[in-house]
Amino acid sequence: MQCLKVICALDTGDVAEAVGIVERLCPFVGAFKIGHALTLQHGLSVMDRLREAGAKRIFLDLKFHDIPNSVALAVREAMKHGVWMMTLHTSGGPAMMTAAVEEAQAMGDEFAPLLMGVSVLTSLDQVTMTRDIGIERSIEEQMIYMSRLAIECGLNGVICPAPEVANVRVAIGHEGVIVTPGIRLSSGATHDQQQVGTAEQALADGADYLVIGRALVDSPNPMQILDQMGFSVKR
Repeated sequence: MQCLKVICALDTGDVAEAVGIVERLCPFVGAFKIGHALTLQHGLSVMDRLREAGAKRIFLDLKFHDIPNSVALAVREAMKHGVWMMTLHTSGGPAMMTAAVEEAQAMGDEFAPLLMGVSVLTSLDQVTMTRDIGIERSIEEQMIYMSRLAIECGLNGVICPAPEVANVRVAIGHEGVIVTPGIRLSSGATHDQQQVGTAEQALADGADYLVIGRALVDSPNPMQILDQMGFSVKR
């Protein structure tokens, strides 16, 4: 049984490995997320390979951040490969986000991807954000402010770490889509992410989709992992 709310992260640059993961996990998850590791080596056409392997929905996580025209062109190229969801940095500003939205809408509702805003990376902690980046707001305040801005500019939703989901859901209402990365088992390692959480709590707080990587990919029994995370997976 597929868990449509689960997005499996393909954190590899090896196409054969990525294809193998898709073939193994596509019966259990709703989508697959790819990033720079695969696309820089193999181009956007790697999505076609993954789709052939069984990935019906692909989340392109390249976090576009550039002048408005450049980001609009990037959205156009990604759409040529049937991407389901993609990310851009909200710090690019209203003009950049609006340009991306207009480009996506030009394809029509049937083909337009979900545009997701990224405001605070899950690898950042408060000290880094304040001392090194120079943002005086707290992580919570920054997430709320930039998430509201993203929705006002027409983005479909935001990427939001588990600890901030409840507050961001209140801030953007029920129309915006929330995707939560950094999902772990309660006993799982956090690796390079500072803001992590459990699937059960993130969904209860208002997340629509959850990004799960190593916990699924490294497990010989993905159904067991999903069961442990609180999903009702029928055998």
